[in-house]
Amino acid sequence: MGFFSKEEKSKIILRAFKTLFFLITMLVSLLLFSAPVLLAIADTLLPSALLSASLSPSSLSLSTLSSHFNDYDFRYSLVDIPLISIIRSAVIICVYGLCDGPRRSGGPYLGITTICSVLSLIFVSLKASYVFSVADIDRGVYVRAMEMALFICSLALAVGHIVVAYRTSCRERKKLLVYKIDIEAVSACKNGFPRYHPKIPKEERAN
Repeated sequence: MGFFSKEEKSKIILRAFKTLFFLITMLVSLLLFSAPVLLAIADTLLPSALLSASLSPSSLSLSTLSSHFNDYDFRYSLVDIPLISIIRSAVIICVYGLCDGPRRSGGPYLGITTICSVLSLIFVSLKASYVFSVADIDRGVYVRAMEMALFICSLALAVGHIVVAYRTSCRERKKLLVYKIDIEAVSACKNGFPRYHPKIPKEERAN
């Protein structure tokens, strides 16, 4: 009695496949329509997590972080990488929230996202050339690996912002094009099939 027949097993497998397909479809749609928000959240959290992983546990307090900012050196300090990511994400997500459909199709959203991402790419690339050109025997292999992951993550997220903004602008342009075609079709129907105005007899118009 605890075993299922072949027909029942096939129904269970089919139901599980449909449920899995539905979940995957919902996840893909969520990633497509919420990609700028999800990417901004990742850009805010991932570099900070990698920086904390590269530092010693005693360096995670507010006082030691403030000392890192006070003793900031472009060639050695890494606290500016997560800060750049946070500022970049804040600007991009604010522009995304303030822009409506037409503005997301190519104006301020794509332009500001590209500018912020390109500037951060230049900054991080220059900093990486300084940081990894300095031989520091005090840093272990793990710390160096975390630092390299921090730079790669920041660069990849900057490129990701540009790609997501471009895809979002393309999607919004398609929506505007479809909306324009619908409006033109409605206007053509109205012009081609004018409304019928019944003739009113002269006697009724005189009254």
